[in-house]
Amino acid sequence: MPWWGMALLVLLVLAAGALALTLAFYRLALNPKGQKRRVFGASHNAIPRKEEHKKRAEEARAWWESIPNEDIFISAYDGLRLHAHCAKNPLDAAPWALICHGYTSKGADMFGVARRYNEAGYSVLLPDLRGHGESEGHYIGMGWHDRLDVLGWIDFILAREPGARVVLHGISMGAATVMMAAGEALPENVVAGISDCGFTSVWAEFSYQLKAIFGLPPFPVMYLADLMTRLRAGYSFREASAVRQLKKARVPLLFIHGTQDRFVPFFMLDEVYAACASPKDKLAVQGAGHGGAAREAGEAYWEKVFGFIKAHSSLAG
Repeated sequence: MPWWGMALLVLLVLAAGALALTLAFYRLALNPKGQKRRVFGASHNAIPRKEEHKKRAEEARAWWESIPNEDIFISAYDGLRLHAHCAKNPLDAAPWALICHGYTSKGADMFGVARRYNEAGYSVLLPDLRGHGESEGHYIGMGWHDRLDVLGWIDFILAREPGARVVLHGISMGAATVMMAAGEALPENVVAGISDCGFTSVWAEFSYQLKAIFGLPPFPVMYLADLMTRLRAGYSFREASAVRQLKKARVPLLFIHGTQDRFVPFFMLDEVYAACASPKDKLAVQGAGHGGAAREAGEAYWEKVFGFIKAHSSLAG
């Protein structure tokens, strides 16, 4: 075989390998029925004191089942059928907390957060983000398309109660959803947002994970995966940027992050905080891993959350 034939063969083999790796990465990261829980999900959901966490989750579900609640379904802007858990506080003019879960999770996993808001006098709405739980979707939106779904859920709340005041609270991918939604033209009814361990952009988060898990640089997998995501999911990793959206934010935002977060790295806290154009504050929780700030900080977490909301609205915690 001539040298150019051998070179061509090598290039074809490399290209095929890169394509196969890209397909695997896409299925791992963005396919709701893919293998993500074995790698991304494993690191995301690796929770210290698992028995304690399980007990808390069981207690939160028992609480939810003990109060009046309902399942809500709406149509997304692109026609998907979206689901949420809803519990209306019986108090007149009760504010609403719209609570967004994390990657590979679901609305029901946020019952513990919902309980704190509900017992503080809030009605609560816990959507299953697209591709999660009972919501339709063939890909994971990573907060980008979910930001538009949040606008739909806000419209649902305001259709029920036109004068409702709404707080957005998200953890992990849910936090990215809140930050990305903050860059949209939110109604004045939205009075505050809480972003707990959210990432700066999908490109930055996946590049970080590609390096941390597989030891690979962004090129060529990220570039090919980005192209594939454009074709299959209709968005790019680069445009799905919380940092870019926060530069347009008008709603007050509280940013929370654990110093020992290894899934969404702690340094992203300062990046999203610096980008935010609206009134803001931040809380770094020493020793907390991913999604563990409330558990690690205890009551100090909720004092900060409700104190921030009260400082930037007429709502008390």
